[in-house]
Amino acid sequence: MEQAVSKENNVKHTVYKTQGTCSQYIEIEAQGDVVTKCVIYGGCAGNTKGLSHLVEGMKVDAIMSKLNGITCGAKPTSCPDQLCRALEQLQSEE
Repeated sequence: MEQAVSKENNVKHTVYKTQGTCSQYIEIEAQGDVVTKCVIYGGCAGNTKGLSHLVEGMKVDAIMSKLNGITCGAKPTSCPDQLCRALEQLQSEE
């Protein structure tokens, strides 16, 4: 999968390759500033599914303010933190 942002009918879509986590990719769609789809591939299934369901319907800024910088054990990042990196990628293409 390639990291790229596409935009069609005011819906932005990206697939982000994670770094430093058990998860491998994060797929996100947003309409305006609201996340409409979030799928995290790999990682701890219950946690990543729960995270995905929690952020769907939330505004990007709210997600970023709550999850940015969260670490996992001794790792300097986490799936929630990598979700913020994916959202940054999504926003950078506005």
